[in-house]
Amino acid sequence: MASLMRQSCLSAFRTPLATRNAAGVSQVVAFHASAKKQILPPEPQSIRGTMNDPAPIPTPHPSHGSYHWTFERLVAVGLIPLTIAPFAAGSLNPTTDAILCSLIILHSHVGFQASIIDYFPTRRVPKTASFMNWLLRGFTLTTAVGLYELETNDVGLTETVKRIWKA
Repeated sequence: MASLMRQSCLSAFRTPLATRNAAGVSQVVAFHASAKKQILPPEPQSIRGTMNDPAPIPTPHPSHGSYHWTFERLVAVGLIPLTIAPFAAGSLNPTTDAILCSLIILHSHVGFQASIIDYFPTRRVPKTASFMNWLLRGFTLTTAVGLYELETNDVGLTETVKRIWKA
């Protein structure tokens, strides 16, 4: 009875690479230096519905799909002339500099949000995805406040870049 209890207790600590031989003794497979380590546990292994059920269609939303893609491209394309113009034509007025700052903030936010959606899917890690989205919102707000302060109380973004470049 004691050896059976000992074997059942030890089975909880057995690595996935361990196997049992004919005598019931646990052996580790050859050529493995350590146990298999997984960062995240596997998703639940269950099948919802039958194999004849169609794939679920997500509900349409105006901020997803082609509108979202078009908005991202317009912001990216808008950055090109606003980035080149101050250095090609000299200093710009504060309004153009403020538009450049706004597009930089939008472009960065949308890009990081796409990374969060890709690497932290809500169905897999909902709490982490929510935390990362709130963290992104906080950093975006902090960046916006910092650029606003640079624009209103200092020389502006393009002039700052020029001074850093010439330093």
